[in-house]
Amino acid sequence: MNNSEFFEAVRLLGKEKNIQEAALLEGIQRAIVTAVKRDYNNKDIVFCEIDKEKNDMRVFVRKNVVSEIVDPDEDMLVEQAQRFKKNALAGDIIEIELETKEVSRIAAEKGKHILRQAIREAEHGQIREEFQNKNQEIVTAKVSKIDPETLDAFVEIGKLSERLLRTEQLPTDNFKEGDLVKVYIAEVRDATKGPRATISRTHPGLVRRLLESEVPEIFDGTVEIKSVSREAGSRSKIAVYSADENVDPVGACIGQRGVRVNKIVDQLGGEKLDIVRYSENPAEFVAAALAPADVISVEILSEEEHSCRVVVPNNQLSLAIGNKGQNARLAAKLTSWKIDINPETEEAVINFDE
Repeated sequence: MNNSEFFEAVRLLGKEKNIQEAALLEGIQRAIVTAVKRDYNNKDIVFCEIDKEKNDMRVFVRKNVVSEIVDPDEDMLVEQAQRFKKNALAGDIIEIELETKEVSRIAAEKGKHILRQAIREAEHGQIREEFQNKNQEIVTAKVSKIDPETLDAFVEIGKLSERLLRTEQLPTDNFKEGDLVKVYIAEVRDATKGPRATISRTHPGLVRRLLESEVPEIFDGTVEIKSVSREAGSRSKIAVYSADENVDPVGACIGQRGVRVNKIVDQLGGEKLDIVRYSENPAEFVAAALAPADVISVEILSEEEHSCRVVVPNNQLSLAIGNKGQNARLAAKLTSWKIDINPETEEAVINFDE
């Protein structure tokens, strides 16, 4: 099929719907195959090739050449096949191109459906590509509606409307219609009605990406974020490392007079950030992770089980544990080690697992 008018119409439609021409043609391609397959009991033997450079579209059916027909949709006798390919033999596979009038008949009968389906698939494909590129990244969304019962926020991200669950919001979040909010795209998945995104403001990835945006040394790779543990809205711990001995990774993240870290704290509604130095030495890493508490010693109990015993000064015990065990709990998550905290001169032992 050579139809310059068809391709010109596709180009105009792409501009009108703000859809890339290639995506629209792919959608039309799939829609035509789906429509034609119905004449062959939905067997996967129909193909469509489009060459937009040559304004050419070819629709064909692929059949097996056989001496005895088993499936009339998929099989063709040798003598029939030789009408299309003179030297066809049993065992060959031949392509039978549908005539222009046959494709036109199908297009005329199902034209509106094909076009609607193509537009829908093209839009879904474009949204999918856009959000795959933003997967595990921060985007700015606009609040369009608040559910008065659940307090879930419906937000617009480009052409996509998503629900930001109240459980994925910070405790300090109090959105209203029209607000612009930064959200983290935790996952992109396909659904019946097109691509969907799981969005969050409580995910540890949000802290990671905010640090990357505020600390050039992280963005350029001089400083590396090794791990993040977070209790959203309250406190996060971030382990950072630099292979360059001349670079202080903690200082780089904090910035002069705390300017860098304070910007992130503001964006997180006052959530405290503990930035600690990562070490491949587990004892050093665990000690650093329990900041702001001082640590006297760390004894490795089991390398296999990742368990250790920590001794802290008596007056640092509450600080090491933290409010309701938060500091020790976050340290355990950050390091992936089970931590037993002991005061220097008392028998009490408090266990905190990862």
